[in-house]
Amino acid sequence: MTSVNPYLIFNGNCEEAFLFYKSVFGGEFPYIGKFKDMPAEDGCEQISEKDANRVMHVSLPIGDTILMGSDSNEQSGDVTFGGNFSISINVESAAEADRIFNGLSAGGTVYMAMNKTFWGAYFGMFKDKFEVSWMVNFDENKPA
Repeated sequence: MTSVNPYLIFNGNCEEAFLFYKSVFGGEFPYIGKFKDMPAEDGCEQISEKDANRVMHVSLPIGDTILMGSDSNEQSGDVTFGGNFSISINVESAAEADRIFNGLSAGGTVYMAMNKTFWGAYFGMFKDKFEVSWMVNFDENKPA
């Protein structure tokens, strides 16, 4: 089954915000990673010292929803609040991910084409033709 989750982007205070949300909703972070935790890849710019400790990704389950977030970085630039969120679609197969990604991104701007990631997902990001930001994710290593 496909699930839809909000994804919030901050200008350096993501961890502070998510610790606050956790204090209100309870629960635990299944994952929290910093930009410094990303593996070095050919052709990728080095993460600056300023960005190294910013949050690359965090998730907090709240009921049947997962609130997700990250910080902006020098490459992406600061976000303007009101434009600091994405809709994250989690699907059950790579084929479904491609179908949704290709359909919603038509006429829009692709920021990251669907591709396998170091965290074990098939993932892509884009802004649709209506300027709404989307993320499509298929967890390839999801336990059966």
